[in-house]
Amino acid sequence: QVQLVESGGGLVQAGSSLRLSCAASGRTFSSYAMGWFRQAPGKERDFVAAITRSGGSTYYTDSVKGRFTISRNNAKNTVYLQMNSLKPEDTAVYYCAADVSVIPGTSITAYDYWGQGTQVTVSS
Repeated sequence: QVQLVESGGGLVQAGSSLRLSCAASGRTFSSYAMGWFRQAPGKERDFVAAITRSGGSTYYTDSVKGRFTISRNNAKNTVYLQMNSLKPEDTAVYYCAADVSVIPGTSITAYDYWGQGTQVTVSS
């Protein structure tokens, strides 16, 4: 198993930046592809970004392309989500998740382990 703990959320103004971190413990971090999802109030949990085990490939939902960057440091057992040019519609609870697959999925059912989430609020 792997335990995931997100941090770095907060309240920011539109146009600002935040960097989310997700620290993993347990089994070998580099054995997992990692993803970020978000869930706004009253909405489903949606895919945001994912990264392969080595970090060699990344994937993004269209609405964050060019603004968000996912990365990982396997030596630190941590995955990051750098969020720039934030918009009010980015407001949500952000979750990191671990996928044992080689190619990370974009659906919540593809992921095996989840963190507790961190709140990101973007004011206009």
